[in-house]
Amino acid sequence: MPRVDQNQRRRRGTGLIALDPDAAFPGLTLFAPLTGDGEVYLIDLHGATAHRWHLPYRPGRHARLLPGGVLAYNGVLPGEEALFPMWHKYRGGVMLRAAPDGTVLWEHRDPRQHHDAHHLDDGGVLYTGLEPLRGAEAQAVLGGVAGSEAWGSARTKSGGGGTVWADTITEVGPDGSERWSWRAAEHLDREAYPLHPDYAREHWPLINSVTPLADGNVLASLRSVSAVVVISRATGEILWRTDPGTVSQQHHPTELPDGRLLVFDNGVFRPGHDVPYSRVVEIDRAGGEVVWEYHDPARESFFAPFMGSAQRLPNGNTLVTDSPAGRLFEVTAEGYLCWEYVVPHFGAYAESEVRALFPAEPNAVFRAYRHAPEEIPWLRTQD
Repeated sequence: MPRVDQNQRRRRGTGLIALDPDAAFPGLTLFAPLTGDGEVYLIDLHGATAHRWHLPYRPGRHARLLPGGVLAYNGVLPGEEALFPMWHKYRGGVMLRAAPDGTVLWEHRDPRQHHDAHHLDDGGVLYTGLEPLRGAEAQAVLGGVAGSEAWGSARTKSGGGGTVWADTITEVGPDGSERWSWRAAEHLDREAYPLHPDYAREHWPLINSVTPLADGNVLASLRSVSAVVVISRATGEILWRTDPGTVSQQHHPTELPDGRLLVFDNGVFRPGHDVPYSRVVEIDRAGGEVVWEYHDPARESFFAPFMGSAQRLPNGNTLVTDSPAGRLFEVTAEGYLCWEYVVPHFGAYAESEVRALFPAEPNAVFRAYRHAPEEIPWLRTQD
C-alpha cells in the first residue's frame, strides 16, 4: 500500500480549483515559488504554463512584469550569513530585470535588502533594508519579548546587550547610485510605534512593503507594529498612518486610482477577535475607515499568519495571494470567488536555519500578479 502523503496542502490537491470565465479578469498570473531555485511561472486562467523563466538566484520574495514585459525579480544573494534566525527566510540582496529568455539585463546588489524591492518605471528601484542598533539605541526600541534581540542570550533578558536591526528604505537610480534614503531609527517615534509584545526584538518595525504614491511620497507597511504609513519624501516624517486596530500584521498596501489603499490584513492578534482570520480591506485615507473588505464566508478558513498580497484588477476584481498556502484566488467586488489556483511546486528551504523553523515542504509564494495580455507583447509574438 502506498504511504499517505503527510503534506496536507499537497494532499488536498493543486492546480486549477475553480474558474468562472465570465467573471474572472482575462489575463495571465505570474508567481515565483519561494523554495524554488529561480523559477518564475506565467499561467493562464486554466492553470496552463504560458511561459517560464529560470533565474540564477532563489526568489528573494517575488517577481512582476514591468511595462513592455520585462521581468523584475528579487533574488537571494548567495553566501550571506544569518543576521538572526529568521533572516534567511525573508532576505533578498539581488534586484534584477530579465528578458523573456532569462537574460539578466540589469542588476543591483545590497546584502541587507529584504522583503520588498519595487522596480520603478525609470529603471531605478525602491527597497527595504536593515541597519544595526546597539546599546542605548537598541534599548530605546519599545515592546517585543524581553531579551529577544538578535543573538540574544541569558545576559540580555533585561532587554540590553543585543542588536535590534532597524529598517531603512533606499532608492537607487538606473546606474545604481543612491538618490533617496530613509531610516526608521531617525524618523519613527519609538513610543508611537512599539513592537507588538509577542514579537522578537531582533527586527523593528519590519517593513514588508514599500511603494511610491502618485504624489511622490512613499507608502510602507510596518508589520510588527501593525501600521500602514505614508512617509514624506521631502522630510522623512510620517504624514499619515492607519488608526491602531485597523489592520493587524498586514502586508502589501497599494494605492488605488481614487487614492484609497488596498491592504492584505493578515489578522494576527486582531483586537477584539478571539478567532484569527485574514481579509483584504480598502481604506479611505481621508477618514481612515475601512470602506470595503473581503473575507471568506467561513472566516476562519482563510487565514494567512504571514505574507500575503492583493492586487486590484482593471475590471474591479481583486487577485488575492494566500501566501503560506500557495493559494491564489480572485474575487469580485461583491465577494464572489471566480478563480482559484493552488501552486503545485513544493520544496524545502535550502538554508538550515530556515528549515529548523519551517521543516515542511511549502508551496508558498510571496505575491502573485495578474497581467493583461497586452502587457506582454513578446508573448503574443511567440504564439
